[in-house]
Amino acid sequence: MARPPMSALRAAIGPGLLMAGAAVGVSHLVQSTRAGAEYGLLLLPLVLLACLLKYPFLEFGPRYAAATGENLLIGYRRIGRWALALFAVITLGTMFIIQAVVTVVTAGLAGLVFGLDASPAMISAGILLACMLLLTIGNYRGLDLAMKMIMAALAVSTIAAVALALGDQPDWAGLSGIDQAPRLWTAAGFGFLLALLGWMPIPLDVAAWHSLWTQERARETGQPPSVRHAVIDFRIGYIGATLLAAAFLLLGAVLMHASGLGFADSAVGFSGQLVNLYAATLGEWSRSLIAIAALSVMFSTTLAVTDAYPRVLSALLAAARFGAEDPRARRPHDPRSYRLALIAVITGALLILVLAGSRFTQLIDLATTISFLSAPVLAWITLRVVTDGHMPEAARPGAFLRALAWTGLVFLTGFSVTWLGWRLFV
Repeated sequence: MARPPMSALRAAIGPGLLMAGAAVGVSHLVQSTRAGAEYGLLLLPLVLLACLLKYPFLEFGPRYAAATGENLLIGYRRIGRWALALFAVITLGTMFIIQAVVTVVTAGLAGLVFGLDASPAMISAGILLACMLLLTIGNYRGLDLAMKMIMAALAVSTIAAVALALGDQPDWAGLSGIDQAPRLWTAAGFGFLLALLGWMPIPLDVAAWHSLWTQERARETGQPPSVRHAVIDFRIGYIGATLLAAAFLLLGAVLMHASGLGFADSAVGFSGQLVNLYAATLGEWSRSLIAIAALSVMFSTTLAVTDAYPRVLSALLAAARFGAEDPRARRPHDPRSYRLALIAVITGALLILVLAGSRFTQLIDLATTISFLSAPVLAWITLRVVTDGHMPEAARPGAFLRALAWTGLVFLTGFSVTWLGWRLFV
């Protein structure tokens, strides 16, 4: 018997908040705050534009999973081995760096909260070990529940901090950042802009993560979502992630740009600045509370990413080995290959952290730049999947969504080509 509409919608809610939890990490806490601190409100329109133009490609992940019962990697395999291979190359080229980046930010906050006298690499090792234990003995349901509670707490505290900061009637003319516009046309400024947009609000390969989480949610609840409910779930998380990106940029602009406060280059230094932003608006009483909340959010982001990459690697291997028609390829993930991939991802991330040393902002810029440069490729093959003949016609994106997707593809391609030309010829 079919569930009542509201019960079916509640069963579908979850993957979108996992996506938002993975998004509200480095891209928001670090890059958005940094954009506001260095450029005031100048980059806010571009941040919102990037979120709008990336929307279709990220929505296609849950749309495809709900319409077909398959994950997006099977869709890539259906349009050709070359598409699956492209996704695999991009994933393998970025996953260790991205895992390392989200972990080292979490390590900085953990060191601040607990007063740990240890290197970021050592703290990161402890965090990744904790993630591995939780994911090995836990399950999707626990991850889902934790993310819902932590995201709600962060949203409330961030909205309160922004409201109080804006209540002091800031000098909007001074916050506009217009005087910083010439900096964007330098190599460093353009590089930062590309890095900012690369993870705003989240890289495009997360569409595949989302499709896998949608599959897992359906398995846990025993209720495969309709396309409509899967899209509603996605929109809740995506709109929330977009609004929080704007909120963190506003905090950076109001509390750092206006005062000329610089942006720390280390994870530990930045973590202290982040907590100071909240304490300056909510009051000193909130310092410990906010530090713990920020650590919880970053730990949840690290946990989500640590779950996603092994899940993706397991699904990649299944799709490549069995093909699109074999039922074994359409399972959410194989436990044995998932555990092996989990160990590999954690080991690679720790090696990156040891080799990178204290180059915190450079590591973030590298990861986000790679994500942006690969975005046009991921956008194109994902659009191919959801408009291909094997996609149920009723579930294919409508004319407006297709038009927005093509606009986004042109934007992503044009920006990437411009950056490449800048680096090669300027």
